[in-house]
Amino acid sequence: MNSVNASFSQNISIVHPQYFFIIGLTGISHSNYYYIFLFIIYFITVIGNSIVLLIIALHRSLHSPKYFGVFNLALADIGETNALIPNMMKNFLFDSQYISFNACLANMFFVFLFSSLQSVTLVVLAYDRFIAICLPLRYHAIVNNTSMVLIFSAIWVFNSSVVAFLVASISRLSFCESNVIQSYFCDHGPMFRLACNDNSINKIMAFLISAFYVVVPLIIIVLSYLGIFLALTKITTWQGRLKALKTCVLHLLLVGIYFLPICCSYIAALLVSLTPNARVISTSLAYAVPPMLNPIIYVLNTAEIKDIIRKVVKNRSVPIRENISK
Repeated sequence: MNSVNASFSQNISIVHPQYFFIIGLTGISHSNYYYIFLFIIYFITVIGNSIVLLIIALHRSLHSPKYFGVFNLALADIGETNALIPNMMKNFLFDSQYISFNACLANMFFVFLFSSLQSVTLVVLAYDRFIAICLPLRYHAIVNNTSMVLIFSAIWVFNSSVVAFLVASISRLSFCESNVIQSYFCDHGPMFRLACNDNSINKIMAFLISAFYVVVPLIIIVLSYLGIFLALTKITTWQGRLKALKTCVLHLLLVGIYFLPICCSYIAALLVSLTPNARVISTSLAYAVPPMLNPIIYVLNTAEIKDIIRKVVKNRSVPIRENISK
């Protein structure tokens, strides 16, 4: 009976380490330069997306459904970058690779939350373009500020709930053998594989998260553009088709920048056995580079934002010229 009780208590006990050790890049000379490169990306990302947020927030002409989506994407870009890169700087540049259990779960929550928001926001922007081109006469009735606020509020609540469940599923695991995470942040996959009890729920969640926030959004976006291209064939003139297609160029660039690195990382992991260092570099670039490029694309390809920036620069240059002339 005692042996049975001992076995039972051992099965129900959950062992959580006080700290995890995030391994990052190992055995690579001058790896600090890579982290400095990521910090430069971080600086550009925060400045660029902050400018986009301020421009949209301060100019009423941009308070439209499309720019609600752009605002949400810039917010998600800043959130994801702040969840990832400062921690990497602290961990690897300053030799502080230990992170407490609760801080690790918080890090996982915010990284996955903002990454999922990026993916779903691109779907909403595809929906905006689909309605604008396929149902132009009903666009303002279907897509308006109120509907976009409701859509994004629901997305934030739903994604927060899904990611919270994902993170909570980690807390039921027992880490009785190793606390070394083979990644550059508290990644879900490398963490649940360390468990010495049943992690089948985590495997299912990992599959569902990948499907729901990578595969499904990509399929929806592809289907929406098939509908858009079908609608373009009904426009009689090439000028009309090009004019309609130009309104999609910005979104297509954002989709390519976000999904292409992630899909390449997934395919590479399936086809070849990536070393831990190769996985760290590929996934960190896939997470870090798109948020940096997004605001650059907004500025270079959006006429409204370029006009506002020109006006601001022109208005500030006039007083300087007057002072010089005096």
